[in-house]
Amino acid sequence: MDVRGGSGQAGGTDPGVLGTALGVVLAFSLAEGSWQWFSTYLGLTLLAVVLAFGRVPVLAAGREPGRVSVYAWSLTAYALVVGLCVALALAPALQRWDRLFPMPGTREGCVQAGRYESLHARAALGDLAGLDPGALAYAQEQQSRAAVDDCLSATTTRWLPAYALGTAVLVAGGAWVWGRGRPRPERLRPTGRQ
Repeated sequence: MDVRGGSGQAGGTDPGVLGTALGVVLAFSLAEGSWQWFSTYLGLTLLAVVLAFGRVPVLAAGREPGRVSVYAWSLTAYALVVGLCVALALAPALQRWDRLFPMPGTREGCVQAGRYESLHARAALGDLAGLDPGALAYAQEQQSRAAVDDCLSATTTRWLPAYALGTAVLVAGGAWVWGRGRPRPERLRPTGRQ
């Protein structure tokens, strides 16, 4: 079978794409708490690696059995890895910018959770709260901010697979259309003596 793509190995297996997929999965599993801008850097770096060293799978000419299924798997893997990279890069922006990810009702609920944590911080100090109002205000602000960030982070994490899958569908559809418009590489035929 000859599916052109990746490093040209049988089946279109591309170690760069597989390594990037592993890097994205590790980045997601190691991300705790609020999404930070470093994940944007990681996502963009991994996306650059995929685009620089991975090739969009192209179905070669011919109708050998299994060729289309190998091409479909290669294209699916490529698109899903790109989708994961994009989701990882977008996570902090989705969490912080309501224009990019409005989340109606969720943001207000997170603000309410922040207010609760602020009151909880005051109640935890009890009689000590009146001794240093500045320190109390700082502690309340920090507790409130942490609660809001964690709430928005949890919501963002729940929605990231939808963004990743949407990106993967767009990439796969674009690659398929692009691949159909290009001339397909011909199979090499043996020319030696028999």
